[in-house]
Amino acid sequence: MTRTIISTILSKLDDAEVYPFYAIDLLFDSNPVYAWTGHGDVTLNGIQTYTGVGELLQISDVQESQDISAKGLTLKLSGIPSDLLSYALNTAYQGRLCNVYLGFMESWESPSTSRNTMLIFTGYMDQMTIDEGPETSTITTSVESRLIDLERPRTRRYTTENQKQRHSGDLAFDFVESLQNLRLQWGGSG
Repeated sequence: MTRTIISTILSKLDDAEVYPFYAIDLLFDSNPVYAWTGHGDVTLNGIQTYTGVGELLQISDVQESQDISAKGLTLKLSGIPSDLLSYALNTAYQGRLCNVYLGFMESWESPSTSRNTMLIFTGYMDQMTIDEGPETSTITTSVESRLIDLERPRTRRYTTENQKQRHSGDLAFDFVESLQNLRLQWGGSG
């Protein structure tokens, strides 16, 4: 799949020194998590403030292929205090959206970032494993590509209930059941 690369990111790629970083959005229902691979808080694209987790956040390779296939990735966050594990255990995460961005800083000393980041992966959180230690823990989350939706069966039924879930107020299927055994004379004078 071809991507259009933002001109500010393209201009950074031919600099003598580059300072790349990743940022992630974990869009949980109640409290979304915004983190980046630097230190301190930084606002990206003038919109959202991301918390720096430094080397504690590891992101596996983001893969793409020529064929249409769902490639996932793995997020690993280490150094989590054991008392915060209950939040991870009690938060609904499966099927929640995860975005991964690539951006460049001006330098490591000043965490001012360029104005643009580039979305490099979007997917759904799938499985979470927790490796609990005596003082800190590690959470590993697998994230599946949005293409995984193509493999899921569609369970749409032609019923009144299903139609009203999709289009409230639609009466199209309200009379189908009464027509099941109805005898109608078609044409002629009977």
